[in-house]
Amino acid sequence: MFDPAWKECLRRGELENKSIDEKIETVIDHLNDHPFVQSEPKQARQVAQFRVRLLKL
Repeated sequence: MFDPAWKECLRRGELENKSIDEKIETVIDHLNDHPFVQSEPKQARQVAQFRVRLLKL
C-alpha cells in the first residue's frame, strides 16, 4: 500500500523539496480512501514512518 503510493508520488515529482514529514503526509493524502488509513490514521502514519526508515527513503 505505502510503497507503491510513495513510488507514484516520486514519479509525479510530488515529493521534491519536502521534509520527510511532508513527504509522508503527501503519500498519506494519496491513500485517504484506503480503509486502514481511514480507520487508523495515527497507526498508518507510524507504519509510513517505519517504512521510510526501513527503506532509507
